[in-house]
Amino acid sequence: MQLYGSITSPYVRRLRIFMHEMPYDFVQLDIFKPEDRALIASVNPTLKIPMLKDVIKGKEQIILDSRLIYQYLQKKNQLAELSWDQENVMTSIDAANDSLVQMFILSRSQIDVSEDKLYFTVQRERIDVIFVELNKQAIAGEFEVWHYLSMCLFCLLDWVSFRNLYDFSEHTALVELYDSWQQLAICHQTDPRHAT
Repeated sequence: MQLYGSITSPYVRRLRIFMHEMPYDFVQLDIFKPEDRALIASVNPTLKIPMLKDVIKGKEQIILDSRLIYQYLQKKNQLAELSWDQENVMTSIDAANDSLVQMFILSRSQIDVSEDKLYFTVQRERIDVIFVELNKQAIAGEFEVWHYLSMCLFCLLDWVSFRNLYDFSEHTALVELYDSWQQLAICHQTDPRHAT
């Protein structure tokens, strides 16, 4: 198996953490370099990472999107499926990630995302509401076990910290989890700060 992605992407990182005991090759890309973008475009019409390439019975299988890659690996390795409640938590994590990525890309495009514009306001509101809910889930013990949801949450928290995108310090249950997860060896090994 080959996982295509960047070191800094929180979506790629969650899979690298999840797959750390599986046999696979990590193909590091910079999606803003023309040659890497051309490589992605040759097999992936979304032009997004992560992307997984696997060979099953001699046939190449391409899987796009972190959520689908996780489901693919889940089935391939006969792992338990997420419950509907866990799927909802995953959707919340992904929605916060998506909004923050959009705001990050806009900022890097010299667009002032602090302006009082509908698009920015909707993204900020979504992010705030989701972090409140994730903190409640943390208090309720949803992330006590180091499982895929915990990995995804950690990658979100560490990415917003790394990029200085969101201050979650008032969400003390999330801070406590984040501080404990930072001590894990796999979190050190996949730290996006190594890419800078």
